[in-house]
Amino acid sequence: MSDILLRRVRVVDLDGDGVDADAPAPVDVLVTDGRVSAVAPVLRAPASVPVVDGEGRWVLPGLWDQHVHVVQWALTRTRLDVSGSGSAAEVARRVGDHLADRPQRRSAGLLVGWGYRSAGWAERPAVAALDAVTGPVPVALISGDGHNGWLNSAALRLFGLPPRDGALDEEEWFGLYARIEEHTGGESTEQAVTEAVDAALRRGVVGLVDLEFARPWEQWQHRHSRGVGPIRVRAGVYPDGVDDVIAEGLRTGDPLEGTGGLATMGPLKVICDGSLNTRTAWCCEPYADGDGLALPAGAPNLDPGELADVVGRAHRHGLQSALHAIGDRALAAVLDAFETTGARGSVEHAQLLRWEDLPRWRRLPVRASVQPAHLLDDRVVTEQCWPDRAERSFVLRGLLEHGIEVALGSDAPVAPLDPWLAIAAAVHRGEPGDPAWYPEQALTPREALRASVDGHRVTVGAPGDLVLLDDDPLVPGAADTGEQARRLRSVRTAVTVVAGRVAAGDLGAVAGD
Repeated sequence: MSDILLRRVRVVDLDGDGVDADAPAPVDVLVTDGRVSAVAPVLRAPASVPVVDGEGRWVLPGLWDQHVHVVQWALTRTRLDVSGSGSAAEVARRVGDHLADRPQRRSAGLLVGWGYRSAGWAERPAVAALDAVTGPVPVALISGDGHNGWLNSAALRLFGLPPRDGALDEEEWFGLYARIEEHTGGESTEQAVTEAVDAALRRGVVGLVDLEFARPWEQWQHRHSRGVGPIRVRAGVYPDGVDDVIAEGLRTGDPLEGTGGLATMGPLKVICDGSLNTRTAWCCEPYADGDGLALPAGAPNLDPGELADVVGRAHRHGLQSALHAIGDRALAAVLDAFETTGARGSVEHAQLLRWEDLPRWRRLPVRASVQPAHLLDDRVVTEQCWPDRAERSFVLRGLLEHGIEVALGSDAPVAPLDPWLAIAAAVHRGEPGDPAWYPEQALTPREALRASVDGHRVTVGAPGDLVLLDDDPLVPGAADTGEQARRLRSVRTAVTVVAGRVAAGDLGAVAGD
């Protein structure tokens, strides 16, 4: 923890009513021992305290991303990008071209690609299609939603899997993440994590909820000890690791050893259903294009009794739960689990819901952890798969109107770890130049910012986690939500402060007064 004085900064009013109110007068913000200790027009700092002159810039509480798969996000920088492909044939062609351009790659081990989305394709991913362009090179392609993997025959043999015709989904696929990392990880993985954290800090992110599939509560102890960050982290655990966490006596919120309090134990994460693009999300009614699916309405990954058992056990041992629910039937099931067990925590995604579930959700101590940027990718496929219920997709204003706490995130690498992209998507619900999609569910810039700062304000006693911006994030004077979104996506971060330490930024600190 450290001390710092930010001089001549304008505090963004996150709790006001008007968007175009007069700009607040500049103030000084002093952080002592890692917490805000004073906010006043003029403050003096001891000579030992560094001073950053904000020159009238805007200051916010540091931004949080409430849903990240840190290793997977970091490794997208090193993987073959097959996103945006319009067909399985196009993906295969891009993989083949990549190998043809790099003859040495044919003896370099497993090739991993990322980003295909197959829901709108006429044909399904086929092992034979990859085999035709890869030969003996093992290839594993990860879908853009992370719930589906497409392997060639060489990769199936590498992982000891029997021959098959198509892709792997859900639990069958999730178990391969750690094995893929074994073949491609090591020091290069940790270097990629360091670079990804640095990039997040430059965007004003001071905290992450890491829901990686491995053992992040252990990984972050090592990362902090070797100087990654500084960044705050809440490290999650999946059901297969919960016994170990309980045995260690860790409860949600407990500081992790060796991290100086920056990393804490996070929630139990349970993936209760699938995804829209893989068409495994569990819905109350069949998918509109689900006639050829083995499970036309999707399916749960756990039955209600199994879910209640694992959530209840975690709750009894002081762990909150973060329950993944994409489909509306899955959302109803996770609300049942929270009601039955009395657990606290969050619903992750809540991509499709029923209006009748909102009143009972309001009575529960459960946040909505949502990712607005997903609608930029899923808008077309939603109209394809759920045309009769699209107005119940990515509901944001409805959550707020029912008094449900909303917290924004990215689900990186499914969407980029960029809080300004998420905020802009919540405000406009589309690309800046396109008409907003169901605009009645949009948030105002102030509401979206409030959902991005982990409940904090720039007030005495708050954590000394601050972001100094070149631009007013309330975007006064913007003519419409599309213009607001454009300006939000271009907000420039000057300095990011974590626990009183400058973690990123170009403004030089000078000696105290």
